[in-house]
Amino acid sequence: MQPSSSASESTSSDDSPAERRAAVIYNPVKTDAVRLMAGVTAVAEAAGWAETLWFETSVADPGQRVTRQALRHGVDLVLVAGGDGTVRAVAESLRASEVPLGVLPVGTGNLLARNLQLPLNSLDDAIGIAFTGDTKAIDLGVASVTFPDERIDDHVFLVMAGLGLDAQMIAATRPDLKKQVGWLAYVDAGMRAIPKAEPFRIRYNLGTRSEHQATVSTILIANCGLLPGNIQFLPDALIDDGILDIAVLQPKGFLGWLKIWRRVTWQNGVLRRSAVGRRIIELTETDNERAMTTLLGTDIRIVPEKPQEFELDGDEFGLVKSVFLRADAGALLVRVPAARQVSAA
Repeated sequence: MQPSSSASESTSSDDSPAERRAAVIYNPVKTDAVRLMAGVTAVAEAAGWAETLWFETSVADPGQRVTRQALRHGVDLVLVAGGDGTVRAVAESLRASEVPLGVLPVGTGNLLARNLQLPLNSLDDAIGIAFTGDTKAIDLGVASVTFPDERIDDHVFLVMAGLGLDAQMIAATRPDLKKQVGWLAYVDAGMRAIPKAEPFRIRYNLGTRSEHQATVSTILIANCGLLPGNIQFLPDALIDDGILDIAVLQPKGFLGWLKIWRRVTWQNGVLRRSAVGRRIIELTETDNERAMTTLLGTDIRIVPEKPQEFELDGDEFGLVKSVFLRADAGALLVRVPAARQVSAA
């Protein structure tokens, strides 16, 4: 679809609400375009905004180019309707633009929407927040990826990057099952990928600190920590602290994976909510028992002994030779529920 525009431009001053214009970037495969257009048009008109511009993503352009095109039209707000991959692609082009992003979650995981506490089951409510919510500056993760052919590409991520088993699970996820059961398809992929997974050695260093070595099954680098199913994978990860939270997973056999599952579901989900629970964790967990170690840093460089699978927010990037990841603090503006809406809820 070609971008639309109003037949005539308003002649009012630049401060007039009628001069404000939004653009919608949407994935036509994931989105009910008719319903989306009706909802956005109604809210935009009620708020006194000019006619919305519309852009479809495609296989050739998952969102970066059409977002840059929208910015050249001088829009004041960009709404994105699609899965995590579409949101990531749009954010990549909005980085440091000062144009806020409104997320309309219509995908499988909707990871950013979950971490921003946006409504997942009401498109109309999400549209309303995009136009009338508060604007919040959040961090972006930036990954400089070196491939086996020495090519280097930079990409952003909003929630999480993964090297090793995590990326293998993404690659093993069945598209047909994903359509049927949503994010639970990743569980199926994990059950098939874990028995085949082989630990691998990495070299890594945080910032200017000295280099370390480890044998891992996967290493995850998070900008925020909430996963589907309201699983608090990294409960201390904040989306606006300028810090990356890193999880190094080193399970020893099936028992090791059970320890990780216990930590994520029981410790993170229950015990960490109280001072007594946190004390129990301190008393019962020793360093030599940990199948999962967490680290903090503004950046991290990781070099696996052999090329490993890599993913960003659920997008596959194939085998990589090394990655350098850093937090770009406050690089993206997003619309979130207004404080008055939160307090009234």
